[in-house]
Amino acid sequence: MALISVKSLLEAGVHFGHRASRWNPKMAPYIFGKRNLIHIINLRETVRGLVRSYHFLNKLTAEGHQILFVGTKKQAKSVIKEEASKCGMHYVSERWLGGTLTNFTTIRKRLARLEELERMEEDGSMGKLSKKLASSLRREKKKIHRNLEGIRKMNRHPGAIVVVDPQRERIAVLEAAKLNIPVIALMDTDSDPSIIDIPIPGNDDAMRSIEVVLTKLTEAIQSGRAKWEENKKIQSKQSREAKGDDKKDDRAKRRKRGGRRRRKPEGSEDSQAKTTAPKEQPKAEKTNAAPQEDKKSKE
Repeated sequence: MALISVKSLLEAGVHFGHRASRWNPKMAPYIFGKRNLIHIINLRETVRGLVRSYHFLNKLTAEGHQILFVGTKKQAKSVIKEEASKCGMHYVSERWLGGTLTNFTTIRKRLARLEELERMEEDGSMGKLSKKLASSLRREKKKIHRNLEGIRKMNRHPGAIVVVDPQRERIAVLEAAKLNIPVIALMDTDSDPSIIDIPIPGNDDAMRSIEVVLTKLTEAIQSGRAKWEENKKIQSKQSREAKGDDKKDDRAKRRKRGGRRRRKPEGSEDSQAKTTAPKEQPKAEKTNAAPQEDKKSKE
């Protein structure tokens, strides 16, 4: 069964590109034609890119890697947040802060600051401050929360990033390329496919088009995540069984050692001395008694 049909992509308007005057010549292999000064995207290339992305994300998440969704344009914000939350992955739907990937330690410090401000607000210590200072701290908390809420639980670099409109998210794409992080992108006819690892040519301005593509990628992530969790359970079960076998072997070895130690005293020199000593005493008495009887007989 096909992953997605061309008809469903056609209905979602994935085939609509930008005006011909705004096109990038490197997108020529993905363009079917031109109508009313608007480029038409070849949906076969879209399906090909979508299938490659599906299998790649499925394999990546089955190995335990994390995925980062990036889309800050108005049409993509809500879809990015919804799909990333559905599969339990990270997202950036507001402003992309420079250094989010390349300067990750500083981003972690800002998230630690967010947690500190939240604790101050919960325990009431912020209310004890002056109104001016408290309001500035609340504004700082709101700003950090808005920009970094989606990557709050991201404790390491992602295995790949999924980008909507790489032309707009160019800084994120360049940072990922610098760190050798694979980039999957839904890109229109004005983008540069040479800096993208797996391009998905399609309309990145229509909300319906973005939703259709990201839904399929989310399904791939959910499937891979389920495989990873299943493998994790099997490995934990095997490790527990191996530990149980090791404990049984240790007990058996201890029993054998204990049995050997109990048998050794029976064949030791001390035990032989104890068993032979009572037998030697009667012989001595007999030898002593024999001369006395001879003396009596002579008398």
